[in-house]
Amino acid sequence: MKDEYDFSTGKLGAIDSTLTGKTRITIRLDDDILAWFREQVHQTGGGNYQTLINNALRQHIQQCREPLEDTLRRVLREELDRKI
Repeated sequence: MKDEYDFSTGKLGAIDSTLTGKTRITIRLDDDILAWFREQVHQTGGGNYQTLINNALRQHIQQCREPLEDTLRRVLREELDRKI
């Protein structure tokens, strides 16, 4: 370890810049929920559990916006596929 370090060219702030359209937040999730997402990433051989959580939230939002008629059709198709 050096006795002195030169920080004259150092920059203040976060090291990683955030991507456009992304916001860094702090969120509290139940341990079992977080473990499930991490396990899914592990089983697929890698990736990012945060992206997986983001995709799950996006899918939920899209389903909430889905018209009732489309929801019923989707559910019926899924149930009929299970019976076959």
